Amino acid sequence: MNSKSLLTLAIALLMFPQIAQTLYSPALADIGQAFAVTPERAAQMLSVYFLAFAFGVITWGRLCDRIGRRPSMLCGLATYAGASLWALSADAFSTLLAAQALAAFGAAVGSVVTQTVLRDRFRGAELAQVFSMMGIALAASPAIGLFSGASLVQGFGYQGVVGALLLLSIGLLMWCWRTLPETRPQNVKTPALFETFGRMLCDLQIWRSALLVASFNIALFSYYSLGPFLFERLGLSAQAFGYSGVVLALGSGLGAWLNKRLLQKGLGSSRLIQLASLLGLMGGVGVWLLQDSGLFVLAMLWVVLAFGMAIPNILGAALVNYTDRLGTAGAVFGLFYYCVMGAGLMLAAWGQALGETLMVCGVVALVLAGMSRRK
Repeated sequence: MNSKSLLTLAIALLMFPQIAQTLYSPALADIGQAFAVTPERAAQMLSVYFLAFAFGVITWGRLCDRIGRRPSMLCGLATYAGASLWALSADAFSTLLAAQALAAFGAAVGSVVTQTVLRDRFRGAELAQVFSMMGIALAASPAIGLFSGASLVQGFGYQGVVGALLLLSIGLLMWCWRTLPETRPQNVKTPALFETFGRMLCDLQIWRSALLVASFNIALFSYYSLGPFLFERLGLSAQAFGYSGVVLALGSGLGAWLNKRLLQKGLGSSRLIQLASLLGLMGGVGVWLLQDSGLFVLAMLWVVLAFGMAIPNILGAALVNYTDRLGTAGAVFGLFYYCVMGAGLMLAAWGQALGETLMVCGVVALVLAGMSRRK
């Protein structure tokens, strides 16, 4: 499989978890009505998703070092398809929540195994450029997820979203079955999980990177978690929320494109992360000031632009000291930041305060980015 074909498949696989997350977002209000649960409880769907996703990351990341990248990917996608079938038959919110957790566990394969495949094939500056290109493509994910989710909910309710995700997972499973190569190096020994876990647990740079990833993701996904109810409070439709994803995708794409251009001009990753953190904080303040008006979406543009700039730089450099155990190290790293993301989104769902959540994320990211600059 040539590099161009591999990158095309990698883009689709990396987009899958994001699309799966954002497709559910417009369905939260419908889920709340269908199962007679409060907005706070319905919003827990995304926090449960990320917590289960974290355990999926450690499982699939570990397996891709033990049994290979290809079989791990196939098993994960099959798990997602099975969970979607279960969700279609759910007759209670607790059942839907359990199916969502199993689906998230399966979807994690699209993140950790795909990143491992890319790290197998690329190194250093080339890897950073690849992640930047991935970032530009991933900018379309929220737009696809929110717009498609809103349309599906309008036509078929939340079950339309579940059915679309079932078909998508089956399509990806067939694509990987036919074309995904095995990229695990022949001479790599499977490292001890607990030895790797202990080493990374004591690695301050790993924790800095994990908390940075979590901060930017909590800022982004708190919008998808709280946005439907904020739009409802302002008297705006679910369709309008779907259209907002198109606007935000433009901001995220601009951030990823700007990041790629600045990298090519020689600007360092740490400086770009610091700039993105400042932009994210500014966006959070703007959302807080405009939260009683639909204009708050314009302030969210700064938040998603910051996300598009920061994430490729953080991910590209996070595991430079763990190249002998990329699958296992990627799994542990993902476990760290997805657990933080799940806890953060659970607090955000409980607080129902989007502006304040964004400002906290911006301050945390700015402090962590400043720690790097002082080194």
